[in-house]
This record gives sequence, C-alpha cells and structure tokens, in this order.
Amino acid sequence: MDIGVFAGNHEFSPSQYEINLWHGEALRAADRTFLFKTAVKDIVARSGKLATFLGKPWSDEGGSGFHLHFSVVDASGRNLMSAADGGLSATANMLIAGILDNAAALTALTNPTVNAFKRLGPDTLAPYRANWGHDNRSAMLRVPPERGAGTRLEVRVGDGAANPYLMIAAVLAAGLDGIRRELAAPEPAEGWAYQNEAAEVLPASLEAALDALDANSVMRDILGAAAVDVFGVLKRDEIERYESEVPDPSTRDVTQWEIDEYLEDY
Repeated sequence: MDIGVFAGNHEFSPSQYEINLWHGEALRAADRTFLFKTAVKDIVARSGKLATFLGKPWSDEGGSGFHLHFSVVDASGRNLMSAADGGLSATANMLIAGILDNAAALTALTNPTVNAFKRLGPDTLAPYRANWGHDNRSAMLRVPPERGAGTRLEVRVGDGAANPYLMIAAVLAAGLDGIRRELAAPEPAEGWAYQNEAAEVLPASLEAALDALDANSVMRDILGAAAVDVFGVLKRDEIERYESEVPDPSTRDVTQWEIDEYLEDY
C-alpha cells in the first residue's frame, strides 16, 4: 500500500499508540496519512473493535495529536532551513514567524472539532501558547535537533481528528506568508513553554478559532475564500448542535454528545 510506516510505540494512555510515517512531497504525504487512518480503522473493525483518532476520547486520559514534521527544499532537493553555522536559516526563521503570526486562525483547521480544544491547555504536553523552541515539546512549534538535510519544524498543535489535507495546506500557507512578508520570529521559548507569557494563548474553543479564521486574510487568499466559508458554516452548525444538547457547553469534561458525534467517524 506504500503508506510508509517506519516506527511505532505505545503512548502514555491505555490503548494509545504513536505511529510515524515517512516524509514525502506534501500532497503524497497527505494521501498516505489519509490511507493510513482509513486502513487502521478498517483492519481493527475486522476484529470487532473500534480504532479512533479522536483527540480527546476520555476526560481523565491524555489526548492524541497529529504532529506534523515538515521541511522546505529547493528544486534540487537541498534543505533550505539549515544554516552553515549549524543554526537555522533565514528561511526557517520566516517560516516559524509566519506560522506563529497566523496561529489563532490555523488552530481552527488543525483542531476541527469541539472535542479538540479539550486536549489543548497548559501542562498537557499539548500546546497552549503560540510559541516555538529548540527541541521543546511544551511549545507549539518544536525544532528537532537534526541539522543539514534533517532540519525541519514539528507543528504540535494538530489534533488526531484533523484532516491531513487541510492541516498541511494551512500550515504551508502560514509559513509561506512569513516568507512573503519576511517576518522575524520571536525568541525561542526556554524551559516550560506554557509559562512563556510573552506568547499569545491559543484559542480556547472551536468558536474562538473560527472567529480568528474568518478574520484571517492569509488563509482566505491562499486556501480560497469559498473553502474557508464552507468550513466555517459546517463547523458553526456543529457548535450549535453541541450547545443545544449539552447542559454545560463550557465543560472541560468529554461529553456523551462528543462520543456519539465523533468517536466512530474520526
């Protein structure tokens, strides 16, 4: 099937696994991710069980993210993110800046359910602020230690339920905006990045993220206004149904509505 699985391990929570897919051109990587998720659900179903990529199926257990690693290369395949001195190139710096500058809007496309925002928060090993750091897993953007051809960014804000096509497109759109405008990244977060008060807190709900997306000209221009509008209409309907059926919509606990709405589909 050429999915490109190269590693896997049991994660912190019961029946939770991390699976790593090999890198590739953006569209092909999205294809392989979609195929992988579909295959896992189908194969597990043959044993009478359910596999889910829902970000937060249980209130008292850790969530499942979609951590996207990516690099930028030139036409010959040379990595453009590594500097000669072993640091990050100007291109990498602008990519980071663009993603952080568009982080609030990006969150809507990387966390496309009401449930997803119950995974995000301080002290959760999921992002809370729009920041970055060197090999820092408490930041939204992590720069792994590899350099040369292995220089890359890890976008840690994605939810397990994210659509790989939308997520990859949105991340690249935000990074491209940083390059076009030659934005400068802030200083990297040191230590526990949740305490990095200089960085803005990410949206705390799907509604807040959608408001940011609606106001974001970058996503509308690059992804297409029609696509952004349709996504927003569908997701706001989802929010209305959640709020009409859940006694306390502000609860951080995972509700039965979320289990019924999302668990099998995602």
